[in-house]
Amino acid sequence: MDDLARTKAILADLVAFPTISADSNLRLITYAGDLLSSAGAQLSVSLDESGNKANLFATIGPERDGGIVLSGHTDVVPVEGQDWTSDPFVMSERDGRLYGRGTCDMKGFIAACLAVAPRFAQLDLARPLHFAFTYDEEVGCLGARALVDELRKAGLRPAAAIIGEPTMMGVIEGHKGCYEYTTEFTGLEGHGSQPDKGVNAVEYAVRYISRLMALGAELKDRAPAESRFSPPWTTVQVGRIAGGNARNTIAGHCSVEWEMRPVHTDDSDHVKRELGAYVDQDLLPAMRHVYQDASIVTHVIGEVRGLLPVSQSEARDIVFELTGNRQSELVSFGTEAGLFQEIGISSVICGPGSIAQAHKPDEFIAIDQLQACLDMLDKLRLNLATREMPT
Repeated sequence: MDDLARTKAILADLVAFPTISADSNLRLITYAGDLLSSAGAQLSVSLDESGNKANLFATIGPERDGGIVLSGHTDVVPVEGQDWTSDPFVMSERDGRLYGRGTCDMKGFIAACLAVAPRFAQLDLARPLHFAFTYDEEVGCLGARALVDELRKAGLRPAAAIIGEPTMMGVIEGHKGCYEYTTEFTGLEGHGSQPDKGVNAVEYAVRYISRLMALGAELKDRAPAESRFSPPWTTVQVGRIAGGNARNTIAGHCSVEWEMRPVHTDDSDHVKRELGAYVDQDLLPAMRHVYQDASIVTHVIGEVRGLLPVSQSEARDIVFELTGNRQSELVSFGTEAGLFQEIGISSVICGPGSIAQAHKPDEFIAIDQLQACLDMLDKLRLNLATREMPT
């Protein structure tokens, strides 16, 4: 079986594991671990607090620093409410495309890595090759955050990471961060005819949102002159607000779900500092003047650092050489790359498939994209090898 046929067979198996973020990924991790172990990789599996999800970190080659990481997340988004023309968890092939949930985002890349792992093991590698497969990227990069903490504590220092998100095999060197929050307002219910005797949580949520939107407008003036992002400034937006139970009742509770996509962390610090001062100096005193137990609490859903473009990037140069590309771009979607960069690992994003297909019904990856990914990995294999291992 050639590498492409093997990749397609593995991808069919991966799609059959319904690793929606709300559910366990353990069967997929066991499957991938078995394939890597049989190829001679050394495995490390770490569970989350629930014990229902795991990261897999595997290594082929010498035990030393300076290795290359191939990274992918194992979770996928839900299919409920989407109009699929075939079973999303049974991969199907039509017109040069492979359909199924996760084929593009991003089990296609993982399948290619697993398919070629035995070929890396056949060589005497000059540098180690690491495989990092994580959980819960789609809900805040939770698995990758745990993984990079473990790498840092272990003192393991890979040199470069290739995150195989779908880029049509283009080279992506930067994206904004993605910070997600839920702010809960607790007031005092009462009859709508006497609003002064209650604390309307919806009213204070609206005031909070107004301040947030004003800060968002100010951020446009903070955009770096050299920013290549679109738009070039840090953005904020409110995605959902929910509160109250009737038009004639003072709302006792309201929640606001909002996000921020910072160009750099100075902007996020500025927004959080200004909002905190507004809450402490204006909103809470007014609420507690009527009801002492009123509160405003912000829950951090996820704070995922962006991938900062840098002038010198080993990861970018490696992928330039492997793919033949000589241009890199920035993207608007978030990935785990910034987490690797944060601990000193040069990082770049390059993988098969188009982000335009991600999260949609009838998600697919083109077969020629898988072949392009395999070509990149084959060149990486030759670059890492000093000689063939004796058989």
